[in-house]
Amino acid sequence: MRLLGARFLRFTTRSMSMSSINASIVRLGLCQMSVTADKARNIAVAAEHVASACEQGSDLVMLPEIWNGPYASTAFPEYAEAVPGVGEAGSIDADASPSSYMLTQTAKKHKVWLIGGSVSERAEDGKIYNTCLVVNSEGEVVGKHRKVHLFDIDVRKPKKMFFKESDTLSAGDTWTLVDTPWGKLGVGICYDIRFPDMAMVLRQEGARFLVYPAAFNTVTGPAHWELLARGRAVDNQVFVALCSPARVTAEEGNNGYVAYGHSTVVDPWGEVTLDMGTGAGVQVVDCNIDRIDEVRASVPYWTQKRADMYTVMRTDRA
Repeated sequence: MRLLGARFLRFTTRSMSMSSINASIVRLGLCQMSVTADKARNIAVAAEHVASACEQGSDLVMLPEIWNGPYASTAFPEYAEAVPGVGEAGSIDADASPSSYMLTQTAKKHKVWLIGGSVSERAEDGKIYNTCLVVNSEGEVVGKHRKVHLFDIDVRKPKKMFFKESDTLSAGDTWTLVDTPWGKLGVGICYDIRFPDMAMVLRQEGARFLVYPAAFNTVTGPAHWELLARGRAVDNQVFVALCSPARVTAEEGNNGYVAYGHSTVVDPWGEVTLDMGTGAGVQVVDCNIDRIDEVRASVPYWTQKRADMYTVMRTDRA
């Protein structure tokens, strides 16, 4: 079978000690932080939030989309920095890549797996991407996802909302699956969740968790945030986690964009197990991994699919 349109990258961790890990339960911490125009402040707050999640016993911690600066097309170039690739954590320059440096050092310090939300990445060719790093408990970069589907919308009703990421961002061309001690983890960023084919292929390739650092707004959020999270969870019988910035006003320095908040976790049955509301904070939820197999056995529609009626094509390219 072939998957058209994107490279499929699998990242396998070199070291996954199970001695201190409960393979049946993953304690997931979500960091719903207030984002301002002060990059240094945002980096410090993100580190504090991760530390708080670890104090609550988190095994895996997640930050929101564009957490180190305002979510605005005009701001992406200003806040962009170099972002390392897989296996490059040891060569991160703290001055050139302060956000990535914080992620790797914080994960290593607290011995925690970290889904590093996303930041603006300035690539060597000058292009700017919306990029998420996954860092293991040894501080190694084990996954890197560049947002594949750019957020270009023009909503007129019920309220006007116009945004065009492609004014300054470039789209990634890989779909990302990372091996973790709790199973394979598929990564998307915000608008990626609206594309069920992407989630389906990640599930087809073994994903048991789908994570989406995201920054929906107060127009699309109330309509679609929970609906999409529950839909992707039920479609693919996986845990789905969305982590948003906290809701702040335009006057608080986010260039007029107001995030919806409501960082959310949904289980494979489609039940919402965490909704953080709109304020800043850190919350932790236990995800029972055995629930995935229970749900898949009870309603086995993935084995009942009529492949003779429709087929997803996949291409593996180097």
